[in-house]
Amino acid sequence: MISSFRNFAKTKIAGIFVFIMIIPFVFWGMGSMFSSGNTNTIVKINDTNISTEEFIDYLNNSGVPQNTIRENLNDNIIEELLSGLISTKILDLEIEEYELIISKESLLKLIKKNQNFLDDQGNFQRLKYEKFLLENNQSAPQFELRLKNRELQKNLFSFVGAGTVSPKFLVKKLYKDENRKLEVDYINLDMFYKKKDSFTDNDIKKFLEENKDTLKVEYIDFNYSVINPKNLIGVDEINQTFFDKIDQIEIDISNELPFETIVTNFNLKSKQIKDFRLTYDKSDIEKKIFEVRNNEFDIIEVKDDYILYKILKSDQRSPNIDDLVLREEILGLMYEKNKYEYNKDLIKNIDEKNFNNKNFVEMGSNKIKNLLLNSIKDNKKFDIKAVELLYSLPVNSFTLINDEMNNIYLAKIKNFQNEKMTNNDKMSEYGSKQNSNLKNNMLKSYDLYLNSRYDVTLNQKTIERVKNFFQ
Repeated sequence: MISSFRNFAKTKIAGIFVFIMIIPFVFWGMGSMFSSGNTNTIVKINDTNISTEEFIDYLNNSGVPQNTIRENLNDNIIEELLSGLISTKILDLEIEEYELIISKESLLKLIKKNQNFLDDQGNFQRLKYEKFLLENNQSAPQFELRLKNRELQKNLFSFVGAGTVSPKFLVKKLYKDENRKLEVDYINLDMFYKKKDSFTDNDIKKFLEENKDTLKVEYIDFNYSVINPKNLIGVDEINQTFFDKIDQIEIDISNELPFETIVTNFNLKSKQIKDFRLTYDKSDIEKKIFEVRNNEFDIIEVKDDYILYKILKSDQRSPNIDDLVLREEILGLMYEKNKYEYNKDLIKNIDEKNFNNKNFVEMGSNKIKNLLLNSIKDNKKFDIKAVELLYSLPVNSFTLINDEMNNIYLAKIKNFQNEKMTNNDKMSEYGSKQNSNLKNNMLKSYDLYLNSRYDVTLNQKTIERVKNFFQ
């Protein structure tokens, strides 16, 4: 019917670090969304309970408007917000486990270094701090608690990733891997594919016969009427009278009144379409009716109009190659199938070591082109994923790759040119990058460790009660 329905989106509890690390250092308004309720347990993490009251406080402080929550209940917004609280709680448990603390003096220094509270000379301004708190509806204790928790989480990450200093050989390897040049010979395979205009009528008939069960075309007959304020109530503007009549049409449909009766009762004009087949050149209205054809009788919205329609007949037919548009579609399928089969056979020969440099030269003749890639990030010719594949292969190997226009190429890895690191600044830059890579790997491992260490049990009934509050 007219109302729009959205599918339930199943969500899992987000990874601890994925949730925490993507949140920018921004403070939202704190206005209370609703009063704290009972203290029933909504989540249990090992032996630690999270009460409904604690979750409500979390919602109140999240800055998410109540209307936003209400409008997204079917998209599991409650579960997503709860996963945030769970992630935060697990980090709190880890901070407690490792006895991490931040002194009042350290917290004061952080506040006095915050750029939001400094004047042009870099001096802390108490007035700026107080104005910030007022504008964001926060008290100083609330702000300082949030800042403290954020710093404790950062310290936890630093604690977990402490000591990640990469040896020089790994730093040099990273530099070499990212900056070595790659010389590639390649052949555009487009010239080897059978062209559309080379397929004969016999080829087409054979293709249709081989695929007769999958290539049948659906045709439908239907009636429809375009409804707008002008033809329904005689005015150009939508008003309550218009919607009342739309509601009555929906009632008539549910009561199984015939299409013709409804059209007559509301003095509407209708149009009959026979042998409709979906093609790009059809009107938006007729395309939409085809999309919803499984619901034979209904009223739908298309742009600014309502469309009353009735499907009269639907049948599957073999393609008519005298239809020029349909013929072109069939030729396109034949071309893609031939292209796929050619590429598959070529890849098979490469994988089975039945393709060598002699075959490459004979195949390319004077069509072989050469390209020097400056780094693994150089996508000026080929798609970036294809470049990464090329860099993963040994010299004298062959593969198929594509560009961003999906042209396919046969490529040969001709030569690698390694770049030596001679600049101390580069050593420092790539040392930091390699350290960061190692730290990220450690944090990912730590995330897996937390998932195995903490058993999270959700109280679904309590979650449903929280949802019911918003409905």
